[in-house]
Amino acid sequence: MSVILIPGNHDEDLREFDGTVFGNVALHREFVHETADGRRLLVLHGDEFDGVVKCSRWLAKLGDQMYSLILGLNEVCSTLRRWRGLPYWSLAGYLKHKAPRAVEYIGSFERAAAHAARRRGLDGVVCGHIHHANVRDIEGVLYCNDGDWVESCTALAEDFHGRLRLTSWNELCAPVRWPAAQPLEQAA
Repeated sequence: MSVILIPGNHDEDLREFDGTVFGNVALHREFVHETADGRRLLVLHGDEFDGVVKCSRWLAKLGDQMYSLILGLNEVCSTLRRWRGLPYWSLAGYLKHKAPRAVEYIGSFERAAAHAARRRGLDGVVCGHIHHANVRDIEGVLYCNDGDWVESCTALAEDFHGRLRLTSWNELCAPVRWPAAQPLEQAA
């Protein structure tokens, strides 16, 4: 089994090792994955499509600090929700979906990623960066964002037939519902 590591904007120092293999881990800036059904997908982090990260380093650093603060608050919310027996809920995800400009930004990001795959003659794109888990068709190009394991607690999975689907931590760790205990019958 081999692992492909694609560094993003939070570990961009690793990008200088593009093409390096460490044991069974290969480091690449991007990779073309062929699904079990023969589709070719561009896999990359996605910050290439983020104008703030690419053009305004100070604003990206400020955004990173604000995101870290929100994740800290999210941890407090998660702890309180666990104590009350409630499922995981993402404060950062909630705030993103409530801000109209964030929703507009997500749509622009998704279209830019899909167009990059189309320009290369590929069937789709798999990325992360904006942490907004989604699988959808954009003008005939498959767009997949795997989300993350911090905020949305999601991952992208491919089955043996090449079908892709999002899976979430809440789905994987849903509490088992046992049937009500039945009284033991008395032995005659």
